[in-house]
Amino acid sequence: MTNFQRIGSSSNVVAGRNFENASKIYVEKQLGRTLTFGKKIEIGISDIKKSHKFDIGDDETIIECKTHKWTTGDHVPSAKLTVWNEAMYYFSLVSNSFTKIFIIEKHLSEKRNNTLGLYYIKTYGHLIPEDVEIWEFDETNNSHDIINSKRQSAL
Repeated sequence: MTNFQRIGSSSNVVAGRNFENASKIYVEKQLGRTLTFGKKIEIGISDIKKSHKFDIGDDETIIECKTHKWTTGDHVPSAKLTVWNEAMYYFSLVSNSFTKIFIIEKHLSEKRNNTLGLYYIKTYGHLIPEDVEIWEFDETNNSHDIINSKRQSAL
């Protein structure tokens, strides 16, 4: 049987939780306010709404966090990017009154000379709502790059 657990972590769930925790602390410092885990918002098409839980948020901002990486051998993690597409769909159903942040782990493929985030934008840019900010978060350097945002040109 093949083991698909994150190298250096006891499980993918633990890796995800650790990334969410680090992201929350980092974004709180950037925004200057306290956020909560599991922000629920009513979303849906037309008048039919259902509660959806985003990873982090408050009454102004919602955030989804993904800590996916290129696979061994620098292959595209296709199944993982499908989850990113799903996140974009959920973001598209949220009121424009919210700031929407998709925070992803910055992971460079030396073979491709590209980060997974930039690859995603190039390949799936047509599915990314204009008002979603994609932050590539570099935990090692405690920094981020906004790689897709309608506000990016103003920065």
